[in-house]
Amino acid sequence: MGAQPRTKRVAVIGECLIELNGTPFGTLHQTFGGDSLNTALYLARLTRPTLEVQYVTAVGEDPLSEGMVQRWQAESISTRWVLRDPSRLPGLYWIQVDASGERSFLYWRGESAARYLLRHPDFERVAANLAQIDLIYLSGISLAILLEEDRAKLTTLLTRLAARGVAIAFDTNYRPALWPSVETARAAIHALTPATRLMFVTLEDEQRLWGDASPEETLKRLRAASVPSIVIKLGAAGCLYSDGGTAIRVAPSPVANVVDTTAAGDAFNAAFLAAWLAGRSPKDCCQLGNSLAGAVIQHRGAIIPATAMPALSEWLGSVTKHRV
Repeated sequence: MGAQPRTKRVAVIGECLIELNGTPFGTLHQTFGGDSLNTALYLARLTRPTLEVQYVTAVGEDPLSEGMVQRWQAESISTRWVLRDPSRLPGLYWIQVDASGERSFLYWRGESAARYLLRHPDFERVAANLAQIDLIYLSGISLAILLEEDRAKLTTLLTRLAARGVAIAFDTNYRPALWPSVETARAAIHALTPATRLMFVTLEDEQRLWGDASPEETLKRLRAASVPSIVIKLGAAGCLYSDGGTAIRVAPSPVANVVDTTAAGDAFNAAFLAAWLAGRSPKDCCQLGNSLAGAVIQHRGAIIPATAMPALSEWLGSVTKHRV
């Protein structure tokens, strides 16, 4: 009998926060969320036990931090590289959702443990282990929360790992309030772009960050930067994909009852990555991403119940070919 294929390993770098959802001075629902954690969780749900998903972050030693870590473990996310900071707490955010399901946020994260991840005494151990990972995923938020010196240090690390064959997947996920200036955000994203094998962007973000007038303009700019694979998320219109050849547009199925768009893009990325790592076609990857995003926006909050997940794992389970 031949040897079993090695389990693929993905590391997701970022921050998870305590989430409050509700009305001012009214009833609030408390859970957790954050763009990178949302992607890690949905990716773990879709691919377990065929893929190992590692979350790379820092949290406190408080009961809220402990509760989050236990819940991540229950979702089959490996927390071996979740570092504990005895002097800091997790960040917090509050979601306000309007009648159409669109959301706005208030954040308390300036002194969160994750902001100081690269200054943790154990981070060098984590960095050394990242060389054994097949794919590393992070976002513009993962960069934005860091101190400037640490942001540069992380970019240097990822560039070195990419040169050694580790695939880097990056969602620009531009949030103006997290950056000191648009120029700083542009410079940070530009610095990481050469190391990026798969880039996710949202058209609305790219319009605010770069002034792109259309998805075609975004695509032209990223192709000029030699990004190998590009996914432009277009909201209700689906997505546009290009790997240097012809671009394809993939529209989603209509969703009649949009409750909350929180984490729709994060879920899209998770499902796309699950299919991409399994060697599916770009169209299949986009369709799977659209499907999970469509399910997520029909529920309140970043993380939907596991019972509400569309039956996508079986669809992926028959695939044995791996892209990375």
